[in-house]
Amino acid sequence: MTPAEKELWSALRRIAPEQAHFRKQAPLGPFIVDFASHAAKLVVELEGGAHNAPDVARSDARRRSWIEGRGYRVLRFRNEEVIKHAVTVARYIAAEATARMT
Repeated sequence: MTPAEKELWSALRRIAPEQAHFRKQAPLGPFIVDFASHAAKLVVELEGGAHNAPDVARSDARRRSWIEGRGYRVLRFRNEEVIKHAVTVARYIAAEATARMT
C-alpha cells in the first residue's frame, strides 16, 4: 500500500460504520480497487500524478464506467489530499457509505 492508502485505511477503520465493512485492495470483476464497501456499493480510488497522463485517464474512465455499470459509486481522491486531510476524507467516505446503505 502507498503512504496515502495506509493513511486513509487507518482513518477509515476508525471512522467508517462497521456495517459498511470496507476492504482494501478489493477485487471487483477484472479490477483491484483501492477500497470497497460491497454493502454500500461504494469504491474509493486514490490517485497519484500518473493519473494525469492521457492514456491512464482513458483507462480510469473505462474502469469507472464498468464499476458504475454494476451499481457502485466511485469516489476518487488525490494522494496529496488524503495525506493532508485523511480524517476529513474518511468522514466524507463514511457519510457516503451510510447514505448508500439506508
